[in-house]
Amino acid sequence: MENLFSARIGLVTALSVTSFAAVAQNITVTGRVTNAAGQSQPGVTVLERGTTNGTSTDADGRFSLSVSPAATLVVSAIGSTTQQIPVSGRTTVDVRLADNETTLNEVVVTGSRAAEGRSNILTTSPVDVISAREIKAYAQTDVTQILTYIAPSFQSTRQTVTDGTDFVDPATLRGLGPDQVLVLVNGKRRHTSALVNINGTPGRGSVGTDMNVIPPAAIKRIEVLREGAAAQYGSDAIAGVINIQLKDDTTGVQASSTVGQTYEGDGELVQADANVGIGLGGRGFLDLSGQFSNRSYVDRSGRDTAPLIYLGTTTGNYPSGLSDDQKRALKAQDDALVAERGFNRRDIRVGSSDVRTYGTFLNAGYTLAPSIGLEAYVAGGLTRRTGRAGALYRLPSQVLQNDPSIYPNGFLPFINSTVDDASIITGIRGNVLGFAADLSNTYGRNSLRYELENTLNASLQNSPTSFYAGTLVFQQNTVNLGFSRKFTSVPVISTLNVAFGGEFRVDNFQIKPGEEGSYAAGTRTVNGARAAFGAQGFPGYRPADATDRTRTNVAGYIDLESDITEQLLVSVAGRAERYSDFGSNVSGKLAARYSLTPDVALRGAISNGFRAPSLQQRYFTNSSTQFTSGELRDVLTTNNDDPITRAFGIGSLKQETSNNYSLGLTARLLRNITLTVDAYQIDIDDRIVLSSQFSRSTDAVAAILNANQRPNQNPVQGVQFFANAVNTRTRGIDIVANQRLTLSADSRLTLTAAANFNETNVRSFNSSEFIDNNASLQNTLFDRAQRARLENGQPRSKINLSADYGYKIFSVNVRTVRFGEIQTKDANPDRSYIDQTFSAKWVTDLVLSAQVLKQVGVSIGVNNLFDVYPDRLYQDPNNNEQSLNYTTLDATNRGRFPYSSNQFGYSGGFYFGRVNVSF
Repeated sequence: MENLFSARIGLVTALSVTSFAAVAQNITVTGRVTNAAGQSQPGVTVLERGTTNGTSTDADGRFSLSVSPAATLVVSAIGSTTQQIPVSGRTTVDVRLADNETTLNEVVVTGSRAAEGRSNILTTSPVDVISAREIKAYAQTDVTQILTYIAPSFQSTRQTVTDGTDFVDPATLRGLGPDQVLVLVNGKRRHTSALVNINGTPGRGSVGTDMNVIPPAAIKRIEVLREGAAAQYGSDAIAGVINIQLKDDTTGVQASSTVGQTYEGDGELVQADANVGIGLGGRGFLDLSGQFSNRSYVDRSGRDTAPLIYLGTTTGNYPSGLSDDQKRALKAQDDALVAERGFNRRDIRVGSSDVRTYGTFLNAGYTLAPSIGLEAYVAGGLTRRTGRAGALYRLPSQVLQNDPSIYPNGFLPFINSTVDDASIITGIRGNVLGFAADLSNTYGRNSLRYELENTLNASLQNSPTSFYAGTLVFQQNTVNLGFSRKFTSVPVISTLNVAFGGEFRVDNFQIKPGEEGSYAAGTRTVNGARAAFGAQGFPGYRPADATDRTRTNVAGYIDLESDITEQLLVSVAGRAERYSDFGSNVSGKLAARYSLTPDVALRGAISNGFRAPSLQQRYFTNSSTQFTSGELRDVLTTNNDDPITRAFGIGSLKQETSNNYSLGLTARLLRNITLTVDAYQIDIDDRIVLSSQFSRSTDAVAAILNANQRPNQNPVQGVQFFANAVNTRTRGIDIVANQRLTLSADSRLTLTAAANFNETNVRSFNSSEFIDNNASLQNTLFDRAQRARLENGQPRSKINLSADYGYKIFSVNVRTVRFGEIQTKDANPDRSYIDQTFSAKWVTDLVLSAQVLKQVGVSIGVNNLFDVYPDRLYQDPNNNEQSLNYTTLDATNRGRFPYSSNQFGYSGGFYFGRVNVSF
């Protein structure tokens, strides 16, 4: 499969040369430059990018310049945002500048296929722009953490004791799932992660995109389109689009190094990154970026409250039938063993894992033949992330999971992961018959390899203590051919931008089994019972789990955008797709912006969209140990072709479909304040979720599991599978206000206030006849715990307030973010006393910086200045090691999980220092 993908890259290059063979010679481009109010702008610099060829506008804002048909014009003026506009063979280019009074006026390209970008307060859809300066302002070094603290509609937190999700952060937009936001790099579709989230985290059952493999040093800006865009970009763009634009305009070397740790003395961070920008003789550019990051684990676990460590049941409880005096005597014996053997009741790690990352990214463009204006480009990167995370401790009393000859005091298994990510975008663009044409090939590969250490397979005599447990692989190759052209002499309307094109995509998902010992069913018994099969902590993928599945997708789109009048901008888009494994889909979008005054406008959109089921959701299968409602369970995840899933009456997955509605207002106030307010509603039908766990304790479930028992596998206590099970409605509002003030010749102040308020509700369920006709199963397909996670598992509101003050060489950055409340519920309504609401919290960051030399800047700062933690999880009063009526029926897993990580994490305060060097 990989050879097929690689061969296709060469084929695209050959086709590109043929497609652009008829490009014209240099042309003369004329145009007029105006400000946001439509007034002429004299003295504006107009430069052909990568050359010294340029001019300036006359008193009426007009210019004339001879350039290559494939040139990019760089238009700049003091007090205005610089714009880069592809000529695309046009002989007339009119430019409307945006005042540079605020970073929110940056020109964006996401959300439109127009030949030139617009300020984000002039677009038909809401777009956040995060610049490289903002990315480097604070101590967050992962893309998802950066976005969480800058863009209120975006949310991501690091997870713990969740297998692969410890190393790949689930990230969401507008409260929807990680797989309902599309990620682009340089406007090209980014491949998703190989991992499917199957544990109790936000986005459970989804497959997201691992944005953290992209070094922040490589990023020029991030554009967050907060609106459904499936009609423009295809599957996954239900909640919106995140477009990561790589640096393409730097010169020299920029490098930085950051060190820091938490107030508690853990979570040490050592990070270094660099970016090198090189001009290629006036014909192109080369940007090379790299990053090294080493982050140590954070542990905020509580003491294990099990009364009995050595002499108790598998949960550390007292054997049944004992009197209180007998319990006290047994407790005294056990306490003596704990003291004698030095057992540490802080026996797991709850926080974040050890992670080390190496990454490099390239972005380059080169004019192959100036005389015919043919430009080639390439972008891509290689990243390796290694991690080490703890699982759940196996007590010495858990005799079926342990071998006391190897671990007399029990053991903490460690899951070691290696995430390898590779991507490459190649393409050629130029002018064909007056249209800007772009032919590209994008290949991406993500793999996640699991290795276990400090573990065993209890069913084996003399078991090894480390295993290779298998690898997940996802590959994607996308060929795109697109055309666009702006027509300025169209009857009745002012302008018309036409864009159309096609796409061919190949997806491939693989599960590679682990070594035999990681899943084997040995013969060792304990007291006549067969010991547990497979590696403790993460049983390896078995040969029966092995998968190598491929599908193809063909799509065509058309996108029309017109300034019908000076006041009215309208865009219409349509897209048709056909997948080889489940069928076709057609989606459309209508959006408009109407200027009520030169500084106030209304905008809105209506669209339908879709999300194709990922290959991971269609074909993933494994068994794992999960903590559910106070109990450890061996849980089987089956795919939709499995006889077990079919026995529940669940058929093959189909696409999710959505209807998106939005209405907003944009305004410029006092020339240095911008305000955008956008309300939205997103209805999703046939939403794909991972079901709740169907328990073997239910007769109907036991019958299905017994009839389909896998050879050499533990009899599992539960089973779960993917299904188009729910229909949801999400409503919300985004508010963004920004002001930049020049206080004096030496001082400046930027103020930002941004907020997102959203609410997701499950409107109805899609079940099966078998489940509906079995009373014991009716509330299990999507139980109250899963519903609460979907509706209230992430903050329903976020507010971001920031102030950046600069005086000469000094600057102060202050930011405070309010993370709204979240809720959790137990799956069993009889245990509703465990339900909990976690109150909203403010998290404040402070950074002090100084440019001590022209080439050297230093910063010191604190993230979470006031050491704020979420509310503690409810702990039953009888959940303590001295209790004679001990219970684990709460959310803390024997007192060891004090917090939920889904609001903003619980690492506490973090202080850091940074040095920036440029030359």
